[in-house]
Amino acid sequence: MNSRLSGRNLTGNIPAELASLTGLVELWLDGNVLSGHIPDLGACLSLRNIHLENNKLTGDLSFLDGLPNLQELYALSCHYIVCAEQYAVRNSTWSSSWQKYSFHVGCHWLNSPLSILWFIFLSIFYGIAEGLHFEQLKEICVFFCLTCLFSYYGNPYLDGGCSSKKRTIIVIFCVIGFSVLLATVFTYLIASKKLRLFSREDDLPPPQPFQESSASFGGFGIETAHRYWLSEINDATENFAKKVGSGGYGTVYYGKLKNGKEIAVKVQTNDSCQGNRQFSSEVSLLSRIHHRNLVEFLGYCQQEGKSILVYEFMHNGTLKEHLHGSLSQESPISWIKRLEIAEDAAKGIEYLHTGCSPTIIHRDLKTSNILLDKQMRAKVSDFGLSKPAVDESHISSVVRGTLGYLDPEYYTSQQLTVKSDVYSFGVILLELISGREPISNTNFGDRFRSICQWARFHCENGNIEAIIDPSICNGCQDIQSMWKIADVAVRCVNREMRNRPFMSEVLKEIQEAITMEQAPANTQSVDFLGIDFVDTRINPQQDADSSLSFNLPQLR
Repeated sequence: MNSRLSGRNLTGNIPAELASLTGLVELWLDGNVLSGHIPDLGACLSLRNIHLENNKLTGDLSFLDGLPNLQELYALSCHYIVCAEQYAVRNSTWSSSWQKYSFHVGCHWLNSPLSILWFIFLSIFYGIAEGLHFEQLKEICVFFCLTCLFSYYGNPYLDGGCSSKKRTIIVIFCVIGFSVLLATVFTYLIASKKLRLFSREDDLPPPQPFQESSASFGGFGIETAHRYWLSEINDATENFAKKVGSGGYGTVYYGKLKNGKEIAVKVQTNDSCQGNRQFSSEVSLLSRIHHRNLVEFLGYCQQEGKSILVYEFMHNGTLKEHLHGSLSQESPISWIKRLEIAEDAAKGIEYLHTGCSPTIIHRDLKTSNILLDKQMRAKVSDFGLSKPAVDESHISSVVRGTLGYLDPEYYTSQQLTVKSDVYSFGVILLELISGREPISNTNFGDRFRSICQWARFHCENGNIEAIIDPSICNGCQDIQSMWKIADVAVRCVNREMRNRPFMSEVLKEIQEAITMEQAPANTQSVDFLGIDFVDTRINPQQDADSSLSFNLPQLR
């Protein structure tokens, strides 16, 4: 019996009745929002794989030593999983006074008794080893562990193997010598690489303006990005005096060029995972993509070890600040303006999906990546770190995204498609309707933790008023356009990719909602291509697993 419930947004406690499933072989509960104690699964003697990572679970894992068939345990990111005093790992038994420690690292052992090395490795880097006692371990190779104290007393396989102090001293000095040599070589290689990098940067030609050609390739104009000198960037930002934002890539600063143009300067941090090759790829991509609803890329600087991207400055900040920050209280955005912002963002994303060849998948759509200019027109940012879909359908990728916006099917399958962006955009639409953040322990009552679960429940029960932001509709009568946006938003966040619309369809629905809002107040129905849109409600008996059509269109 297998239980695979990964990434289903499950909440609450793991039911204790699970322990009665004695035939359970695989248990996959990772990627949910589960909390509470982990039940004692000691009776499930057939268990081979346990995946509990990325939850909020607590508890004691001492029942593991009674599972003879256990091969895999993933408990990464589970809070305060307290290791018991003794565990049996296949033919090995180890004990330690670890029970007073609570640690957040993962536990993973396979078929070999030597997987005990994993725990020793963790003990070095997390400083939780006070001494280990091995009773049945037949082989041990822990040359990298100098801080652990081992006892083999009572072990018929290794007893006496460490009785020679001289041999121990020789081994220790050999290990120290090898470590010093390895560190020296590594330092030399790093220093040489940096020296070559700086030499290449200093030999680069002076900055050149954009060079455009009438030819095109794959939908992109062939052109070269403008390269700035670091001295220009320093002057424009007054030595990086005004910080306006930060993210996974680095820190963003405000600047103003000598010609008066305001710029946003994004500086890569030293601990950024992006290397020179990825930086070059991003510059190449950014210099070829141009659309009025994508933040304009102006150029780059790579000098003295700094990697910098230069964009147009967006005066009104991020959509997130206007929906969830202080600006949401000072000057809330009207409903028609929210629709226009959604339309702008959808146009930018739809261009990445259909106007570029190969297709560009953003991978990290969220309200903090939608920026607003002086006229409150929206533009999508951070698309330079996107992924080209080489086969035009999907790519296999290490999961990257933001909690609350991450497509659950992408998380479980690691297959990235344009429908993953559609899911994230559906979450943004729900934020625009409700004014609430995607994940919360308090905003959605006791039953729900995500905006998708909460909105789907109310929409399926025909109660759209429950999800509407009071600042845009406090007792208003005409909510036809809100029904339409709620409809498309819930379809966007469908659990299965194949049931989600494409961005071109989403854009069309948003534009029709805008037309509804702009129609005269006394209009009872609005005609779109022979279709009357009327204010109806969802049938409460509608199948919850359907695509959730709100019955708005009625054909003549």
